[in-house]
Amino acid sequence: MSPTSATLAPTASAPTALGASVPRREGREKVTGAARYAAEQHLPLRAYAWPVPATVARGRITAVDTTDALALPGVLGVLTPYDAPRLGPSDDPTLQLLQDTRVPHRGWYVALAIADTLEGARAAADAVRVTYESEPHDVTLYEGHPGLYTPEQVNGGYPAHREQGDPDAAFADAPVRVDVRYAVPPLHNHAMEPHAATADWDAESGHLTVYDSCQGTTVVRNVLAGLFGLAQDQITVVAEHVGGGFGSKGTPRPHVVLAVMATRHCGRPVTVSLPRQHMAATVGHRAPTLHHLRLGARPDGTLTALVHEVTTHTSQIREFVEQAAVPARVMYAVQDSRTTHRVTALDVPTPSWMRAPGETPGMYALESAMDELADALGMDPVELRVRNDASTEPDSGRPFSTRHLVECLRDGARRFGWAGRRPPRREGPLLIGTGVAAATYPVYIAPSGARAHARPDGSYLVEVNATDIGTGARTVLAQIAADALHVPLDEVSLAIGNSALPPGPVAGGSTGTASWGWAVHDACTALSDRLARHHGPLPAAGLSASADTTQSAKQKSPYARHAFGAHFAEVQADTVTGEVRVRRLLGVYAAGRILNPRTARSQFIGGMVMGLGMALTEHSALDPAFGDFAERDLASYHVPANADVPVIEAHWIEEHDKHLNPMGSKGIGEIGIVGTAAAIGNAVCNATGRRLRELPLTPDRVLAALEAGPEAAGRAG
Repeated sequence: MSPTSATLAPTASAPTALGASVPRREGREKVTGAARYAAEQHLPLRAYAWPVPATVARGRITAVDTTDALALPGVLGVLTPYDAPRLGPSDDPTLQLLQDTRVPHRGWYVALAIADTLEGARAAADAVRVTYESEPHDVTLYEGHPGLYTPEQVNGGYPAHREQGDPDAAFADAPVRVDVRYAVPPLHNHAMEPHAATADWDAESGHLTVYDSCQGTTVVRNVLAGLFGLAQDQITVVAEHVGGGFGSKGTPRPHVVLAVMATRHCGRPVTVSLPRQHMAATVGHRAPTLHHLRLGARPDGTLTALVHEVTTHTSQIREFVEQAAVPARVMYAVQDSRTTHRVTALDVPTPSWMRAPGETPGMYALESAMDELADALGMDPVELRVRNDASTEPDSGRPFSTRHLVECLRDGARRFGWAGRRPPRREGPLLIGTGVAAATYPVYIAPSGARAHARPDGSYLVEVNATDIGTGARTVLAQIAADALHVPLDEVSLAIGNSALPPGPVAGGSTGTASWGWAVHDACTALSDRLARHHGPLPAAGLSASADTTQSAKQKSPYARHAFGAHFAEVQADTVTGEVRVRRLLGVYAAGRILNPRTARSQFIGGMVMGLGMALTEHSALDPAFGDFAERDLASYHVPANADVPVIEAHWIEEHDKHLNPMGSKGIGEIGIVGTAAAIGNAVCNATGRRLRELPLTPDRVLAALEAGPEAAGRAG
């Protein structure tokens, strides 16, 4: 006998899955190698393509000789600006590949070799001979650069310049003043899985299938449709498993365009997997930022003036301005303030998103300056932050939906043992110190769709075009669905990572769970209601319900919605080698309802590890002579290894915010990195008595500061 709706209808008494510490659903597939990534699609007759990067920093191609490349065995073709297919329009000029002979920066792709094997494609690319007419180039950012200008907007759509009151007069009148500069170098995303795509053009059906390592298949499909003159329903983009992105896969990148070019050229599936050495120049980077901070305060620590001026670079191709001064508009109660950005277009690759763009470098500078102000006041740095807590958002005047920064600071101080903070101490050659910094990240929610199906066998299928880039999204979304349906979690299956599913936003800006989850909740709630009204057995096709949150998500909230946090660090600085090691790192966050403690803790800790790398090891520089990034692989660009990372603690405040989404959740993927570098830098200053104002805090810089003395070290930044 077929089950009836009574046996299928969700019941309010069923155990809830939301808030449970559930393991990742795809964990076993990943650790056993069963999970297939973009470059691991073993399609019949698959070929490979390898791009050829420009070797000049600026100029024009005068000739491309492909004779030797085409003579190699197994080579299927070489595409150049002279014979590559013409692309349609797009909003992103970095995707207009092989369309003309201009070279806007070193590493710009100037040809594409296609062959039967990966080794053959690489050999063919090496055999391509390109000649150039070079032009003078400029890749060096400095504060007085003649090309600097103030843009209208910065990343995120924020105004580039905001001013409240008269900050210059307030600073001049302040009894206690701090006037300091900080520098953050270029940084690179370096996800574990390099950018890769496998494209398969079926000329007979006129359908294009693309397996892409991306953070959102909907946008990739839409962009490819415009570039190649196809209807959106002629393209399917799949991203079932993605090995990280940290923002660099948030928009389509050159590899996917080149893969489609290649499959259309040779009529076979083609994989393009970028070598790691190419990534610095082709998939975005965190732009270098120069910060000028001026803080004025009364003797009791009350801020009276705040000025945060940021200088950064963008490319000649596309304007991207890191919004590094924007966090200062959120953090502290001060009436007289100015936050502004200046940018210059250099002959560099186009910068882009990297985990918590804006907040990460901006809060490093602001929280370092707050620590310097605490020193000038002779005040505990935790108490200084508490004293200047804001009841409304300083820039907009809007009330916060929730703001538990003080609770994070107090709870973190308790857990860390901050009360009665010991003075810096010495253990043989090691100097030991502690530091603190605050964190913030805005709440973003984007429109999304979802479908939910009840099957006659008693199971449920939920479809949403979410992308799990390693965050555990498919697990948490299944928990949201089970909670809304009031059924056990193991009765819910999830389909994600395919552009044929109901559209969803990219996995970026910490928007994923809040956006996809809202649509999943609404679709499952609608299905639950439909099942409750249904009588008799379910039809063979089951019952379904859909949701689209476009109208709800686009409504402007009257509240300022942000997550907050606090970081505490203990470090040791070796006076012999200059090496800094973190001994303890602790974070406490107020980020709405935590939907899965296990995956949430992983996200917080992952962000903190990236912040540790930013503070101590990660660094890139543009070579002024050759115009390229000097650190282009993991041998020279040092991400933290296991030995660099201590036991890290991540905790959170139970926060109930009814002004967000049905789950009450805030994004947590990025706030963990925000403030971590400042806490470590403040701890290093506490340990050594030297203030280093340029990241990373490498042994050479630490030793130089120790030898130079406190005043010289302070000026060195």
